[in-house]
Amino acid sequence: MDSLFDYTFFQNALIGVIIVGIASAVIGTYIVTRRLVFITGGITHACFGGLGLGYFIGASPILMAGLFAVASSLGVQWLSAKENMREDSAIAVVWALGMAIGTIFIFLTPGYVPELNSFLFGNILTITHADLLAFAIFTVVLILFFAIFYRQIIAIAFDSDFARTMRLPVTFINTAMTFLMAICVVLTVRLIGIMLLMAMMTLPQLIAEIFASRFRRMMILSVLMSVGCSVAGLLLSCLFSVPASATIVIVLVAVYFVARSIKAIIDRRFASNCCNIPDD
Repeated sequence: MDSLFDYTFFQNALIGVIIVGIASAVIGTYIVTRRLVFITGGITHACFGGLGLGYFIGASPILMAGLFAVASSLGVQWLSAKENMREDSAIAVVWALGMAIGTIFIFLTPGYVPELNSFLFGNILTITHADLLAFAIFTVVLILFFAIFYRQIIAIAFDSDFARTMRLPVTFINTAMTFLMAICVVLTVRLIGIMLLMAMMTLPQLIAEIFASRFRRMMILSVLMSVGCSVAGLLLSCLFSVPASATIVIVLVAVYFVARSIKAIIDRRFASNCCNIPDD
């Protein structure tokens, strides 16, 4: 196990899961608070259309996935705001359309698409220095955005209607967060994979939500859970020679159920102590 740290590919993978763990935890806190988990799945699967089109026309699959992610996220917002369509219905349309377009273009692409499995299931060990630089730049931009608009983000995350009455920039924040969400999906899609990416943006927050109700504490706990479980999953995957992305998700799910059990025990003991308070 110690010799793994001598390899550049493992060092890149370790740094990558830490950076992505931070970014996905920060933006995932907003997603879970706003109850936008479903839109993450829609954007993630809409990327598949961009991947298929990229392979078909010989363009960069990541670039095309990015365009599809941004277009789909803005499309959901436009459909729900301008066309009076329910947001979950708009997400379902974008989700299905993206997968259908991707399937058709991959079918029409001559030959075998060698990197498709990486995008579907993730391949953490293929992270390059360029990927790390992109992850790092995005994470810095994301943290700066949160630092500048932190109060507005909290207000909109918990009650967007009330935020509108306070004349806060609801449309701007929603559009910016949707755009950042789409970029995060694109940058991490090859790391975690389309099928498993949504877990990285929701499970750490669900774990943190068990012990924290305030946005700041929830975000800090989410970062700790995301980074800790990602590193643990990466090490376990190398130890047992199994896919890293799937192992990370299994670790997150296991920690979630352990956290729920611990919380239940604490609540039960607290309730028992309250019921056994002696009279004066």
